[in-house]
Amino acid sequence: MGKVVLVTGASSGVGRALCQRLLQEDDGLHLCLACRNPGRAEAARAALLAACPSAQVTVVQVDVADLRSVLRAARELRHRFQRLDCVYLNAGIMPNPHLNLRALFSGIFSRKVIHMFSTAEGLLTQEDRVTADGLQEVFATNVFGHFILIQELEPLLAHSDSPSRLIWTSSRSASRSNFSLEDFQHSRGQEPYSSSKYALDLLSVALNQHFHQRGLYSSVACPGTMLTNLTYGILPPFLWTLMMPIIWLLRFFANAFTLTPYNGAEALVWLFHQNPESLNPLNKYLSATTGFGSNYVTTQKMDIDGDTAEKFYQKLLELEKHIKGTIQDTDTQS
Repeated sequence: MGKVVLVTGASSGVGRALCQRLLQEDDGLHLCLACRNPGRAEAARAALLAACPSAQVTVVQVDVADLRSVLRAARELRHRFQRLDCVYLNAGIMPNPHLNLRALFSGIFSRKVIHMFSTAEGLLTQEDRVTADGLQEVFATNVFGHFILIQELEPLLAHSDSPSRLIWTSSRSASRSNFSLEDFQHSRGQEPYSSSKYALDLLSVALNQHFHQRGLYSSVACPGTMLTNLTYGILPPFLWTLMMPIIWLLRFFANAFTLTPYNGAEALVWLFHQNPESLNPLNKYLSATTGFGSNYVTTQKMDIDGDTAEKFYQKLLELEKHIKGTIQDTDTQS
């Protein structure tokens, strides 16, 4: 059997483009699509097989915001596979994003205009919700559900004889200023997406500290600014159409405007082919596109220290113990 690759959030956006590109380069992979919606997952699987009929493509249903779903999917994956060579932790949400018009207009006339459009820093606020497990939804989806999945799949991942990979879809908008260890779910702020992406950057660093000697390596990548279902929720489609000439012009000054999921997958695909032992765990790998449409990968040093990463990791372990205990008590009572 070829390498086994698991991709969460694989039915659309950069996740689906990533799957297409991986199979284009190696149709000997066993690709497992981990998706919330079974119908969309099967549609994605059919499209991938139509393009690569000889490929092995399977589906597992998982909603990373629902911890019972995560535990169920992990049991199924342990039953199906003896090992996983690479897990792309890609599923994510930005609920009900609102554009801060005041920040937009003040930023347009400042020196930070390129940075603002490249990262959306200060431009977006979101209204978070609470899941059935009592967690903030953005944190649960973007970070904690994936953390639980990794914990449950550890027997398939930690192999000293041949390294396995974790590759997270992060963001240039991940900001230390929007994250707090005292409120790591970001229940009291208005930037849950940025906070969650910084949190997963911390988690990636901590996982390397704990598992690299056992053959498990973690990296983070940013796909850049793409036009997907997530970004279309920020502005009406007709406004995006009006803004496209400006966006195309900005590409000559800022390489973050990858625009398409295919371009956005560049760093994710590049990481798959690298020797994980040669990568700096404090680097974020960024998909970039020139003004003329050529794709390449660049790096950015993350604003992270190992002590904070370790403290966050321990908080996640405590939360895992609490949530699993609550689930067991509820199941026992029912």
